[in-house]
This record gives sequence, structure tokens and C-alpha cells, in this order.
Amino acid sequence: MGKFDHFIASVTQLPKSRVMRAWLALLLLLCFGAQSLVAQSAQQTRLVVRDKLGLTNLLNLCTLVGCSVDHGLGDPSGQLFLIKTPRPLNAITALLNINLGVISVETDQLVQTQGAEAGPAPSYLTDTTPVNYYGTTVWRGYLTQPGNQLVLTDQTHAKFNAAGANVIVAVIDTGVDTTHPVLKNSLVAGYDFTRGKRGGSETADVNQSTVAVLDHRQPAKVSQSTVAVLDQSSVAVLDGPQYAAFGHGTMVSGIVHLVAPQAKIMPLKSFHADGTGYNSDILNAIYYAVNHGAKVINMSFNYSSSSQELAHAVNYANSMGVICVAAAGNDGQQATVYPAALKDVIDVASTGDSDIRSTFSNYGAPPVWLAAPGEGIMTTYPFGTWAAGWGTSFSAPLVSGTAALMAGTSPTKLSLKSVLSGGGAKSQAGSALSHTQSISDPQMGYGRLDTYQAMQAWRKAMGLK
Repeated sequence: MGKFDHFIASVTQLPKSRVMRAWLALLLLLCFGAQSLVAQSAQQTRLVVRDKLGLTNLLNLCTLVGCSVDHGLGDPSGQLFLIKTPRPLNAITALLNINLGVISVETDQLVQTQGAEAGPAPSYLTDTTPVNYYGTTVWRGYLTQPGNQLVLTDQTHAKFNAAGANVIVAVIDTGVDTTHPVLKNSLVAGYDFTRGKRGGSETADVNQSTVAVLDHRQPAKVSQSTVAVLDQSSVAVLDGPQYAAFGHGTMVSGIVHLVAPQAKIMPLKSFHADGTGYNSDILNAIYYAVNHGAKVINMSFNYSSSSQELAHAVNYANSMGVICVAAAGNDGQQATVYPAALKDVIDVASTGDSDIRSTFSNYGAPPVWLAAPGEGIMTTYPFGTWAAGWGTSFSAPLVSGTAALMAGTSPTKLSLKSVLSGGGAKSQAGSALSHTQSISDPQMGYGRLDTYQAMQAWRKAMGLK
């Protein structure tokens, strides 16, 4: 039989309600034949497809309806794939949905990391006094900045002898400067999903046409949300006047390191330098993180619309005892954004140094679980430099770092999954993180992060002294 014979044979086995859809899909297939595909625009429709019959079934289906399977997205059942096609979205979705193996079809939506508007360069950003910090040399301003003092990081380290040892924190972002002197010894193997290869370096997006050297050791605004200090041996890479050619992956990683200096960071590059990334790469990164030993996942980005497969991926992570933390977003309103709004994610808003809600921060409970400092947070920046950032993207990793401290102090004979069983990772970790500093704004969930109280509550829950 020809391919249309196979198609008709499968139609006869469908319920009547689906038969009508199938005949309509067949009509679309005839209207958009192989010759018309050549004539169409080279623009590809990208779809995330779950096929319960697996790769072979989807390959056969794509041969039939005119699509190609790009790659699998790493889910444990082997059912989730990215497909591409020159066909219009409605036509290809109709064709896919009549197949018995296809469970769901989603547009591979484009996701954007979002910064807030940067304020003036804080004084501590230029406090370059070298200080030893868990085996690396850092600038003193990094440790003494108000945000770090507010959440009591130093006191937590000293009291509980906790620094996140033996914990992997996956940072799904724009990558990490793998040569940064503060971070290079704290990294484990990552992956660049934007290129489909091992690594995760944030400098992979650099090219000679985007390089500009800024003034010697002068704080300069290098993106909407970032002020960086640069010297003559390093550069800020600018790609047009609107944004820097670096996202905030190195910055987010540096904040995790500040709170949990002995934790290992897994750079999972799912976003380009301009802060754009595909849902498929994020899904791939979540599954990769869980399957490669991460105990915490930091997600400093927002979807504007929901994704069923994102919820599936987060549920899987949660079921495996992985603590998921996400930024609440920077729209300055009571808004629902994802993954922060998912029930298994700890949603983090931003406050300033006086414990007042940041004007840019989204708010409201639910979904906001707690807040953390997010204004002028000093952290690492590409090319071995330093920067201060504004946004809930910089609040979330303070909480992720705290979660790493907690995960690192679970009873040694139990896996984190065992410790968190019976309620999921958020149920246990979120309960401990709800021990915060009270603030006057009821829209900030339980209050502002206090690593000391969170650790104290966690250890009590774990039966530790």
C-alpha cells in the first residue's frame, strides 16, 4: 500500500468523533502535498510532541505528514520530542492529533529572561579588597553587600557548619563563564542545549563583531538590569544598544555560590545571550538536571503562558526529590507566570535592602512563596569580572543556595528523595523556607528569606540537633 492507504486504514479504527477530524486532516494533507512544501517559506514550525508509542511511531508519522523529528527531550519514558515542519501550525497539529500514539502537541514557545531596570552602581561593587572565601579569592563587597547580610549567610555557615557540600545546583540559564576564577572549581559538567553539545559556557555566544571595551575599572551599565565593573584585561560584550551579549547565567551562578560556596553548579545553557530560549531546551534541561544528580534547580525566567509539558517536567523533578526554585517575574503586578506559578515550584519575589517590596517585583500569594533581596545584588560576571543586578532573577538564586544548604545537611544514610518522600520536594523544603523574616507586605508570601531560620527549621524536621 501507499502512504495514503496506511493513513486510511488507521482512520477506520478511530471513534466516529475522531473520524471526521481524520478526514479533515487527510484533506489538509492532500492540499499541502510535497510540492507545496517546497514552495513554502523556509520558516519552520517547532512543536513539542508526546507520543506514547515512542520514536519509531513518530518517525513513521512524520514521514507520512511532512515533518521531521529533531531530537528527544530526555523524559524518562522516551516519549517527548521536538519536531520541525514547514507546514502551517494548524494543519500539522490536526494531522498529528489523529494518530493514536500522539498524546499531546504544544507549540515550542519562545521564553524570555527578564531583567528589571538597574539602579545606580552601589558603593560595595567597587570594594575590591581581596578576601579568601572557601578556597577562592573574592572581592570584599561580594560578601559584605547588604543583601547577603540580611539573609544571614555567614551566621548560617558558622552555626550549622553548612556550605552545600555534595549538592549539585542546576542553573538553567544563558550558561556560565567556566573560566571565572571564583566559579571554575565549583562547576560540574554542563550542557549547551542551544547547540546540542556538552559545555554550557556563556562565552559561546561571543564573536568579534560584538566586542566593545569599556572604561578601565569604571562601573558601567551593560544591560537593562546590570551594572558591571570592567578592567582593561576584560571586556563587556555588547550586541547593539539595547542589551548585552551576555545574559545572567554567570551572575545567577555567583549568587548560588555566595550562599552555598561548597555546592557544585551545573550550567545548563538553554538561553541565548539576548535572553531568549525555547521551551524544548528548557524541558530538556530539567530532565537532564534530574538525571545527572542535581538536587536543586534554579529557574530565573518566565513563561507568559502555561505549558503542560513544563508542568510534567517539574512534577518529575519534584517526585525525584529535586527542589525547584523560580523567579516571580518583574512586571510589578499580581501576575501568573511559569514555572513560578506551578504548585511544585518555590516562587520567589524581590525586596530591597529595607525589606520593602521592589517596585518591579510581581507579588501576590498564591503563587509567591517568599521574597529575597533582589536590588543591586553583587555577583560574578563574565571575563572574571563583577556586576550588580536588579530583578527577581537575582532573588531566586539566594533561595536556591539556601535550598542547597538544606539538601547538604540531610541525614547521610538517606537520599534526598527519601527525606522528602510523602509530600514532594516543595512540601518539605518550602515548609522550612517559610521560616522567614516578617515584613509588612502581605503580598510577599511568608516574608523575606532568612537562611538561618530556614536551616534551623529544616534540621528540626530532619531530626538533627
